[in-house]
Amino acid sequence: MKRYLYYPGCSLRGTGKAYEESLLAVFKALDIELEELDDWNCCGATAYMSIDEVNAFALAGRNLALAEKKKLDLMAPCSACYLVLNKAQHYIKEYPKVAQTLEHGFKAAGLTYTGTVKVRHPLDILINDIGIEQIKARVKKPLTGLKIAPYYGCQIVRPYATFDQMYYPVTMDKLLRATGAEVVDYPLKTRCCGGSQKGTLPEVGLSLIHILLKEAGRRNAQVVATICPLCQFNLDAFQEEAGKKYGEVSMPVVYFTQLLGLAFGFSAKELGLERNIVPAKEVLAKFELAAA
Repeated sequence: MKRYLYYPGCSLRGTGKAYEESLLAVFKALDIELEELDDWNCCGATAYMSIDEVNAFALAGRNLALAEKKKLDLMAPCSACYLVLNKAQHYIKEYPKVAQTLEHGFKAAGLTYTGTVKVRHPLDILINDIGIEQIKARVKKPLTGLKIAPYYGCQIVRPYATFDQMYYPVTMDKLLRATGAEVVDYPLKTRCCGGSQKGTLPEVGLSLIHILLKEAGRRNAQVVATICPLCQFNLDAFQEEAGKKYGEVSMPVVYFTQLLGLAFGFSAKELGLERNIVPAKEVLAKFELAAA
């Protein structure tokens, strides 16, 4: 049995709850043991990183130091958490002044950090530790005929392409194909969803959201699969608003783990699919995948 530390971050306990529900179900089905990182804190992403980078690194660094004591790889499903934890590691290693500043903080908290913990993403673990053949072996209800646009967002492969290609990643594509689904060629798979710009520059955010959904439809996708809580929220929550301004779009946006879970035989409810704003039930029912 494979064992990893699990860093849920803030999103998977909030708007990204369905991501956690489906992730835990899929990992349990694959006999992967997850130990939640004890006393974890916010990773320092998004607004904090832009306001005070060193303090953001201190938040991320504390999580890294706590994880290092356990001597297990640290899995971070949220794209922002994954990026910030990796960025903190790189800055501590590459910039002595950052390392020196954070070392004082670690000592004050009774912690040490030497840089040995490895930050992992679920895609990395599933592809490189578990393997496609093991994924295929767990499939009970193939997603045959379902056309999926794989949307990675801009954070997990840039600037640190540790397990996939920087400009055209393929790990999620491979996992989804293992379920029997058809993965469409989606050239915008790493284009930004607008992030938090929906709240600061609404027209810019809506435009980016509309472009991504429109292209998925143009590629004949029936559903968009993503790996990021913020991407999922933006693309799911603002479709109606984007449609009114730029032209109608309608596309269920789900987590890749929800699709894996359906293929593994879990119900839509177990995987949190009822939490979607744009319902996936009608699309999934065509493939007898929407059972309660």
